[in-house]
Amino acid sequence: MSQPRPHIILIITDQQRFDTIRALGFPYMDTPNLDRLVQEGVTFTQCHITAPSCAPSRASLFTGYYPHTTGILKNGDRWTRSWVELLAESGYYCVNVGKMHTSPFETPLGFHERYVVENKDRYLEGRYYFDEWDKGLRARGLVKQQRELYRQRPDYRERLGAFEWELPEDTHSDFFVGDMATWWLKTKPKPDGPLFLQIGFPGPHPPYDPIPRYAEPYLDRELPLPQVTQEELAQQPPPFLAMRQHNAEVDHDSVVHLLNPTREQLHRQRAYYLANVTMIDEKIGQILQTLDQQGYLEDAVVIFTSDHGDALGDHGHSQKWTMYDVITRMPLIVWAPGRFAGGRQLDGLCQLMDIGPTILELAGITPPASFEAQSLLPALRGEAWEGRPYVFAEHCRDGILQETDYMTMVRSREWKLVHFLDEPFGQLFNLQEDPGEVHNLWDDPAAAAKKQELLDVLREWRIRSQYHTRDWSRDWR
Repeated sequence: MSQPRPHIILIITDQQRFDTIRALGFPYMDTPNLDRLVQEGVTFTQCHITAPSCAPSRASLFTGYYPHTTGILKNGDRWTRSWVELLAESGYYCVNVGKMHTSPFETPLGFHERYVVENKDRYLEGRYYFDEWDKGLRARGLVKQQRELYRQRPDYRERLGAFEWELPEDTHSDFFVGDMATWWLKTKPKPDGPLFLQIGFPGPHPPYDPIPRYAEPYLDRELPLPQVTQEELAQQPPPFLAMRQHNAEVDHDSVVHLLNPTREQLHRQRAYYLANVTMIDEKIGQILQTLDQQGYLEDAVVIFTSDHGDALGDHGHSQKWTMYDVITRMPLIVWAPGRFAGGRQLDGLCQLMDIGPTILELAGITPPASFEAQSLLPALRGEAWEGRPYVFAEHCRDGILQETDYMTMVRSREWKLVHFLDEPFGQLFNLQEDPGEVHNLWDDPAAAAKKQELLDVLREWRIRSQYHTRDWSRDWR
């Protein structure tokens, strides 16, 4: 007897690194609810994004195509279609609470209801857009903590984007989103058919602004901090070095990057970031409890992931826009105890966008033939699954990554190559011998054969992609 179509709850945080969940091997974390999902669910430990910034990564996830196929290669590129439309057409009731980063922000994207909450700090893109959080603060007569106000602090340029949340606790964006999700579940009539609920937490994306009582334990705790040498920096491609300097001069997302931060500054930044993860974890626990109380959890699949990571000073960098594993490797957990055997960690390579066809197949929908994403359902069912031989990511020039037109990454289990269009430089890492991605072998004669092999893989990938997706626009009519 086949199982009924499940309720599907997709929880996405923003800019959360893989090394932020205790049950995945990081004992400095306090994440009891995510730990439960890991212990009772299936975790893909080598899930990689397709783009190192919000919009192209999310658009890829919600379309099933690589960024070069959709044309959504940077934040702000127009994004209005998704496979959520297929869910809605099949009878799912589709609700979004929180961040999606569509363009325009309020585009329906296939959802029956949207309660949009966007980036915490919007200074250029969407500066005058009032989302649900903005409206909630305004209704209480409160002014949101934001860049203009942070800039008035005498220590603004020294804080690395780490600030205390000083407004009432329930007005923090991640508490606001978590509470709005539980409000919807408690107050809205249960749909006649299955529910697709996407919950997008704005954190731990900067500014790193936890409620102080969550930060205190991390401030007192020994945390892993970056060890960046001049030798490593000297081997980095010129666009990355230029971006380091740019981020030290321009305060993106209320973060002023420092080229030589103190250990104390790095520790505070990381403590605040991790505290924000714990805040989100608490809200996830409340959401799970509410799903149970409202009768959804008996037949539900809960998926947890994030859109990309955060350097937090690793490799000398701020935020994203690079191709290091701290940016490209995401936590991906699928929890459905009555449906899939839990307590499993699978180390095959997959792409974040592979969530799309997985959800469609769970819903009884055949994914479009032109999809570049690949379903993870066989792995979840315990069938033979080795994962992808390679994963890919890409990004074009934007207001932060200013010194290259286009960069592309290819990664196998053992090697990673980063290519810059029309440039003689790049990055090549032996991940077996150098998992920290410190020693760039791009110009090493001993690695020339491997470099050419991966460049050939990139070429074949793009040719195959162009052919495979030749009918993709027809699939989206």
